Amino acid sequence: MSRAALRATALLAPLALAALTGCGGAPAADPAPAAPHITPASAAPAEAPAAGPMPASEPVRVRIPSAGVDASPVLGLGLAADGTVEVPSAADADRIGWYTKGVTPGQTGPAVLIGHFDTARGPAVLKDVSHVRTGEEITVDRADGTTAVFRVRELEQVGKKEFPTAKVYGDTARPELRVITCGGELADGHRPDNIILYADLVG
Repeated sequence: MSRAALRATALLAPLALAALTGCGGAPAADPAPAAPHITPASAAPAEAPAAGPMPASEPVRVRIPSAGVDASPVLGLGLAADGTVEVPSAADADRIGWYTKGVTPGQTGPAVLIGHFDTARGPAVLKDVSHVRTGEEITVDRADGTTAVFRVRELEQVGKKEFPTAKVYGDTARPELRVITCGGELADGHRPDNIILYADLVG
């Protein structure tokens, strides 16, 4: 087994509860943005030629034009005490976080970015995630001055209790990206689903 595979296997154990659980929508008395739902394309676009892996360098800016996202600086996120992945605080609802126990965007493996759809304070950085379609680009500027460009290959909306931990965090043979937020109708102030964008490095 490769070193990368061993690292990924070791990381998956504490990620058994790694759904994005920190999203809370506006209180029932306040207007909340429309529930985020994504509609996967009936057929994904032809797979683009993969770009070669990049050396490690932390992300500093994330742009998702189709969702109106241009977020910097990028927060570093680890694991919470209960084993779930940390999420940005409500005070940082307009920022994207990067899961620091994984690879940096552009390295071989799945780099993971996390942001809120909304919080009790109102709409957040990924409020327009439902506008994203397969084939569109996500750009990550890195601390070393380089830029990693990813193309969205798949959109997935799944209940948090069925979160696909291995699919999201498991080892991959090429540089990939995940962007995770919350979705579904508000229930008791929380959204029951996760929305996940899967993207491949193309430049």
